[in-house]
Amino acid sequence: MSIAHTQGAAYEEQHVHSVYEQIASHFSSTRYKPWPIVERFLKELPDGAVGADVGCGNGKYLATNPRVFIVGSDRSTNLVKIARQHEPHASIVADNLSLPHPEGTFDFAISIAVIHHLSTPARRTEAVKAILELLCPPSHPGGGGRALIYVWALEQKDSRRGWDEGHEQDVMVPWVIKGRSQKPHVADQGDPKNQVQDKTFLRYYHLYRKGELERHIEEAGGEVVEAGYEKDNWWAIAVRKS
Repeated sequence: MSIAHTQGAAYEEQHVHSVYEQIASHFSSTRYKPWPIVERFLKELPDGAVGADVGCGNGKYLATNPRVFIVGSDRSTNLVKIARQHEPHASIVADNLSLPHPEGTFDFAISIAVIHHLSTPARRTEAVKAILELLCPPSHPGGGGRALIYVWALEQKDSRRGWDEGHEQDVMVPWVIKGRSQKPHVADQGDPKNQVQDKTFLRYYHLYRKGELERHIEEAGGEVVEAGYEKDNWWAIAVRKS
């Protein structure tokens, strides 16, 4: 294992994994509406298809199509606890780069807003490869599997964040949990002693340029069959080449 790989893992542990463990409940409360293209992808799957949601978070996509079965995985134990409410689907704690699933066994996979948390180009490509390796190969009697991958885009000048070409691609993004009064119903609630301050957590993101996700898919041994831009994200549907 290279030094860069080891350092990347340690960096992500501090600036991604530990953060999501702390904000899991608050984060989950804001994640409930499916993104349109993800919903379309899942609902167009054949009945009985079996797939993986790599980086499933609170599991909001597990129940999108009740006619398929999904095994969700996430590094955050606290988010997986929330995801497990979406029965009969399964949710496990697992690292994107060390998935426990047998290779070539899934009809489909999704990874929504996850790979941009990997801190080096090599680790991001490795994460894509891990997802593609889950898919049934093209030689499978039922045909090859398909994976849908989403990452945050650099080009989002019309968003509230305002990032665009020329901006740094590796950024720390705040997650703020608002403070509140500890005694909201008493007359002295304005007293500073009774206030809980806002708490800010910083999460690492790599903002993808146009074409960068497709390049990682190619480097990982995949082939892009469809790609586009939605809600400040780049997305791609990919298959294994062999």
